[in-house]
Amino acid sequence: MKGLIAMAIVASSLVACRADETVRAYGGADRVWTLKLLNGANFPARATLTFPKEGEIAGQGPCNRYFGAMKVPYPWFEAGRIGSTRMACPEMAAETAFLSALATATLSEIAGDTLILSNVDGLEMVFKATE
Repeated sequence: MKGLIAMAIVASSLVACRADETVRAYGGADRVWTLKLLNGANFPARATLTFPKEGEIAGQGPCNRYFGAMKVPYPWFEAGRIGSTRMACPEMAAETAFLSALATATLSEIAGDTLILSNVDGLEMVFKATE
């Protein structure tokens, strides 16, 4: 019985010690990432991306706040199912383009204050960080 208890304690401490391996841990945390370029063109509205906690993404699209899960290890990127508020605004086309691109991104790269999300189909989203 004591052996089982000791094994349970060790197993639970190993789970607790698991390090965050997502983009958040590789420079993504504690910054607001603002989209500057989408597929080589200046993005016409303001859209942000944050990594508030391990396994989460959130931000502000041109019209709505959004949130989602992000559990794949860096350099992979997977936004998971994205939820958002439902307000309309004049920048709805930009919002749709932003959220669609975010949902299809599969790779991430951080270099200083630049975050690039991309995929094998040619998507490229270039973000700049603010503290």
